Amino acid sequence: MLDTCLPGEASLGVMGGGQLGRMFVHAAQSLGFRTVVLDPDANSPAGLVAHQHIRADYLDAAALNELARQCAAITTEFENVPAQALAQLAQTRLVAPAAAAVAICQDRVAEKAHFAASAVACAPYAVIATEADLLAVSDDLLPGILKTATLGYDGKGQVRVRSRAELADAWGQLRQVRCVLEQLLPLALEISVISARNAQGAIVQFPVQQNLHVAGILAVTQVPAPDVSAALQSEALASAARIAASMHYVGVLCVEFFVLQDGRLIVNEMAPRPHNSGHYTMNACDLSQFDLQVRSMAGLPLVQPRLHSPTVMLNLLGDLWFSPAAPDIERTPAWDQVLALPGTHLHLYGKASARPGRKMGHLNITAATPEQAKSRARQAAALLGLALDW
Repeated sequence: MLDTCLPGEASLGVMGGGQLGRMFVHAAQSLGFRTVVLDPDANSPAGLVAHQHIRADYLDAAALNELARQCAAITTEFENVPAQALAQLAQTRLVAPAAAAVAICQDRVAEKAHFAASAVACAPYAVIATEADLLAVSDDLLPGILKTATLGYDGKGQVRVRSRAELADAWGQLRQVRCVLEQLLPLALEISVISARNAQGAIVQFPVQQNLHVAGILAVTQVPAPDVSAALQSEALASAARIAASMHYVGVLCVEFFVLQDGRLIVNEMAPRPHNSGHYTMNACDLSQFDLQVRSMAGLPLVQPRLHSPTVMLNLLGDLWFSPAAPDIERTPAWDQVLALPGTHLHLYGKASARPGRKMGHLNITAATPEQAKSRARQAAALLGLALDW
């Protein structure tokens, strides 16, 4: 296995064909790398722009062998790619992040144990896998949020509960799969940190991102984080670096945190890939999170990215393609009006059809000052019909 993949001389592979894979492919191609995507969907956004699309299941042994044959290094664009597939690829090729790190991120129980081992505080919690676990839950954890241990994202697989009766009902709704019950804490803010780390342990980080979620899905990211003190930002950056280092992580890692009303910082979860909250880096920084994903997996130099413009990122969901007055008729949002605003950068993901809740793209707004960026972002949101309270 090569330690370094030189631009223009090697092929890079990605497991998964969604929008994160698409943006990775574009970043790799900008350096002259040939790109290969493995994804079962013939119309996957990444597969449509890669040099080659291997259309197969993620556990298809022949497809994995073909991906390994063609590529010098391989990454993943979503956390639920089977860890065993990454382990098979790693027998002959550099895989970043490694299967062991992805497996931790796939399981909330393992994830919380890793946070504890990294000396980073998370919300008080209990694991519920049996009726006995359910009965043994402490009253101190209520009210709380019951989350499936695996396969939950964007608010899916989560139920808020206020009492033991609601907890029992919620566990039943979730089919009594293994879950984590987290104590509901008084939140002031949600923030995230994106780090890139290489195999030699060098790490670089983007500025702390302040995030607004609506119905469990990221809606707005602001950088610089307007309501986060310098001391708290330093704590978040240091905590994210420890979390990455303690699992010998290679690649781009996003760690999400809660800022409590009393000022404490609590880690929420992590994603072993570029993240929605880091999409602003494509226009506001001299290197994007996808550029650093390519560099970290290819063994190329990691340099500290520079934020050159204050920015706001708006997430664009499929709801924008439908009018409340005619919910069955797809329309085109007013992109011409939005793009008339200075500093707007539209990124659409090439998905064949829109549907409510589906991530279709994002809009980055850059400006000379944070106030200008926010003002123009509010104008753009109004033109698109985005109802945001911020």
